[in-house]
Amino acid sequence: MKPLYIIKVGGNVIDNSENLHNFLNDFSSLDGYKILIHGGGKIATDLSHTLGIEPKMVDGRRITDIETLRVVTMVYAGLINKNIVAQLQRFQCNAIGLTGADANLIRAKRRPVKEIDYGFVGDLQEDSVDSEKLSALLKTGVVPVFSAITHDGEGQLLNTNADTIASAIAVAMARSHKTSLVYCFEKKGVLRDVTSDDSVIREISSSEFESLKADNIIAGGMLPKLENAFKAINSGVTEVYIGKSDELPALKEQLFGTRLFA
Repeated sequence: MKPLYIIKVGGNVIDNSENLHNFLNDFSSLDGYKILIHGGGKIATDLSHTLGIEPKMVDGRRITDIETLRVVTMVYAGLINKNIVAQLQRFQCNAIGLTGADANLIRAKRRPVKEIDYGFVGDLQEDSVDSEKLSALLKTGVVPVFSAITHDGEGQLLNTNADTIASAIAVAMARSHKTSLVYCFEKKGVLRDVTSDDSVIREISSSEFESLKADNIIAGGMLPKLENAFKAINSGVTEVYIGKSDELPALKEQLFGTRLFA
């Protein structure tokens, strides 16, 4: 099976034009098949304020009412996505910007209302990603760049978590490719000591993860990220990397951030 990198880049990189420029230059130099997924929450929040729309958040999750959906669609699928595609073309990386609605590549279901009504937020199922169509697209030589917008198949766009999209694409593509999932954010990797950027844990297996949880070394916001990562590994993804965006070139030597494996 041909190797494939699924790379998700976080908002802290997208918010800084210099950081984004450097990251996309590094991304374009990666050999082989690759897919990029991005968010852009801070820019969407800033535009919401400009338009007089007060962003609503619950436990760090955005409530997506109809006005907010319009904003995030404009920002994620428009401004940010096309800016990324244009910059990748500059680096001779033939990218194509996509939402889940394009070619029906990612279909979601609107999150049901329970204690909280999240509005037009999409959740993904096991069969949400059309891996065959996505594989065919890769074979044409283009690099898909997904924004965090999906659809429900009934004409409704939905706001979907970019980390979740990256994981779902990786799991779906693992059936036909040797797939590595890469999360780029502001830290150098998973840290043994959250106060020290030099305490990166270079490799974590499934069994070691259980020990690190038991010892409370991995906790807080990193815990659900790693639980989702190991769920992807247990579903066929070869490995998951978590690390700093400006160290992406080290991925070629498997020295990027923290590597998670079965």
